[in-house]
Amino acid sequence: MKEAGFPLGVLLLFVVAYITDYSIILLIKGGNLSSTNTYQELVRKTYGRAGYIILSTLQFLYPFIAMISYNIITGDTLTKVFQRIPGVGLDNVLTDRHFIILLTTIIFTLPISLYQDIAKLGKISLISLILTIVILIIVMVRTVTFSPQVPKSENAWTFAKSNAVQAIGVMSFAFICNHNSFLIYGSLEEPTLKNWSQVTHVSVSLAVVISVVFATCGYMTFTGYTEGDIFENYCRDDNLATFGRFCYGVTVILTFPLECFVTREVVANVFFHGNLSTVFHVVVTVVIIAVATGVSLVYDCLGIVLELNGVLSATPLVFIIPSACYLRLSKERWNHSDNLISSLILALGVLVMAVGFVMTVLHPQECSHGKEMFYCFPSNVSVHNSTLPP
Repeated sequence: MKEAGFPLGVLLLFVVAYITDYSIILLIKGGNLSSTNTYQELVRKTYGRAGYIILSTLQFLYPFIAMISYNIITGDTLTKVFQRIPGVGLDNVLTDRHFIILLTTIIFTLPISLYQDIAKLGKISLISLILTIVILIIVMVRTVTFSPQVPKSENAWTFAKSNAVQAIGVMSFAFICNHNSFLIYGSLEEPTLKNWSQVTHVSVSLAVVISVVFATCGYMTFTGYTEGDIFENYCRDDNLATFGRFCYGVTVILTFPLECFVTREVVANVFFHGNLSTVFHVVVTVVIIAVATGVSLVYDCLGIVLELNGVLSATPLVFIIPSACYLRLSKERWNHSDNLISSLILALGVLVMAVGFVMTVLHPQECSHGKEMFYCFPSNVSVHNSTLPP
């Protein structure tokens, strides 16, 4: 919302949600038309070895960078949670983001990621969904109780802003599940296109409702001061926000293994013909998580990570590749609705990817990671208000 302008941002959320819903179903249609059951095999059959390599690279990069962003969030949020424990000062190891990232990786994300069957993550995903609803309620409550304390930024309600294309990249990052669609499709009790369409419609509808409420409440509270990680905006002594940070940290820890499954599957398909022995399963998992953890220990600015991953990885995976594959496989007339919509989505994806990358490089998000916001100090708010134009 901050990047796009609030009214345009809400409209774009619905547009990206529709495109995501459409492309996920299109992907499975393409799989059925080509008699393939993985995203990589679908692209190999339609665009050969070159397409397969490009897709494999993107399909690895998106979840891999997502894993890095989840670690950044874990380090940001849980350190502030531990700071609220009596006796835990700023010099305590529990307030060190590097220690927290390593600790959660060793105790939680690595062991869960070692599962070989994605269906076993079903209950974990349910817990993550419930916690997401809890976080949403906390953000809604704070919109009512905390918003009056935060001054509104200049031009906060402008319809559209120049960084709208970057916003589409962030939204694509939020909605994308194309990279693990075949895995989840295969885990259905009855993997039919009808059942898949129902699951997709319900999932994307729920996601867009949650996203719109999150976006609206978050932006109404913080306007132009919104950070890439919304919980960076709340004050450290806010106990309700601290509970929200805890839920948020647990949610991303539980989501992390889903992304690891995809990265491991890509490595298995490209280098091991789709089959990993138990030893290589463990080795590949450990190496992937170790590298992702290493990067997240060094780099800690979430906003730029989301933007770049959105425009470079998520946009081609959501907009471009499913449409291109379907258009190549479709035997319908050129003016059939599926062909026309696919062509439009393909063109939009190319535009978003090119313009979004240039804009992200030229106008990167500012990152005030780990800093207490000025409005958390009442004296600063009065000074800030006195300097704003009338």
